[in-house]
Amino acid sequence: MTHVRVAGQPGIGIPKPSNSSIPSDRGLPYITHKIPVSQSQWLEAWLIPSQIGSSKGTVLLFPGNRGTKGSQLLVPAQGFTSLGYDSLLVDFQGVGGSSGHTTTIGIKEAQDVVTALRYSQKLNFKPPFILYGVSMGSAAILRAISVNQIKPDAVILELPFARLLDAVKSRLKYYKFLSFIPAELLVFWAGVQHGVNGFSHNPIDFAQDVNCPALVIHGEQDKWTTVEEIKALFQNLKGPKQLIISPDVGHHQLIGIHRALWNSTLEKFLNSL
Repeated sequence: MTHVRVAGQPGIGIPKPSNSSIPSDRGLPYITHKIPVSQSQWLEAWLIPSQIGSSKGTVLLFPGNRGTKGSQLLVPAQGFTSLGYDSLLVDFQGVGGSSGHTTTIGIKEAQDVVTALRYSQKLNFKPPFILYGVSMGSAAILRAISVNQIKPDAVILELPFARLLDAVKSRLKYYKFLSFIPAELLVFWAGVQHGVNGFSHNPIDFAQDVNCPALVIHGEQDKWTTVEEIKALFQNLKGPKQLIISPDVGHHQLIGIHRALWNSTLEKFLNSL
């Protein structure tokens, strides 16, 4: 559940998710950036410039668990660039063009968020810097703000979960064939494997350290995270904030279900910055 492998090679985990689409498939120009993490580790990112000339800022986009920039971020990035923002689409380590073969559901990925933001600032990308995350990407953003103390200018959190343990419980309950495995055991053993504490990985708590403008997007039919959990997380955010809950959307990006609502919501939020 936390490991991937190179396709065609022996090992545990599913084949490492790859980028099946690239920006030029949608007619978008882009530059590939290899962001160093260490001498042997890196993040692969695509920089797509604003489609209306002078940039209004930079949006850094982060995918969900086992998602890639090509599978989950191209469509929203196209929306951001049409609104005048440069978009930096980032593969977390363990997926796509980035190094690595593991995931920690947003724990170590928080450092990837830090690395990408600092890289953007170092290369003088256009501010303000806005962080957009999908599911696990949102959890990583919240953790990076709380634990690593980064200070983005705004955040857009789509489909976040409240607590890792509860997120695991909801999945075990849904996939009944795994119901005999206690969620606590899975979180404990994954923590031992990766040297992390999954029981303290709680975005609902991290939200209390968010003081910048925040937009939270959720689907009322999401089978992983309840509306009550999202509202509690939203209440913990300290800065200016907006909450959009679509009644007929599950654990899916809003732009793929109600594009007009997504566009109007994002445009209103970005214009408020």
